Amino acid sequence: MATRQACQRLALRRIASRMTAAAAPVTVVAAARTAAPAMTWTAPSLLPTAWGKGQSRSAGAVRWYSGSAENQVPGSRIWGFDEIKTLVEKKDPKEKVIIVDVREPSELLDTGKIPGAINIPITSAVQSFHISDEDFEDMYGYSRPPKDAPLLFYCKAGVRAKAAAGLAQHAGWESVGEYSGSWLDWDKNKGPVEVVKPGKKDN
Repeated sequence: MATRQACQRLALRRIASRMTAAAAPVTVVAAARTAAPAMTWTAPSLLPTAWGKGQSRSAGAVRWYSGSAENQVPGSRIWGFDEIKTLVEKKDPKEKVIIVDVREPSELLDTGKIPGAINIPITSAVQSFHISDEDFEDMYGYSRPPKDAPLLFYCKAGVRAKAAAGLAQHAGWESVGEYSGSWLDWDKNKGPVEVVKPGKKDN
């Protein structure tokens, strides 16, 4: 766990260094906002809120909100438990859907994950979808999913998954989907679980 976080911090320093050398004063988030076409859905509305009155902090977790109905991600496919269970159990090499767990690594250590899922925490998703393939591999230790690959996002309850689907869509991934019930639904229905061990890469 500590090793992975250290590697991610090192990768981010390398990314920052490259951006400085290229004299690019605009941040990744700002670039994403200005480059994105006008849509009814806006990525910033799904990013983590600041801690303020009426909010509580639990075990150091960031709290997420889905916003109003008008902030639904257009074109995002909604997946259900049975569909994903079939996808996981069939292991069809022709099936190109990549399952992405956007929870924090500590959450995966506590609960395990859907078998075969990769982990791209939502807290680093903005960088992850906009940096180069090389920087992504430095950060995570495995190759980033290609832009023609269908991505299926899940989290604990579905809110972070929706945010990740929107961020990926803005970054150029056209085929995105979300498991609205996410881990709570998977666990409730006793879906198969892959144990995650400290230091193990999730690819």
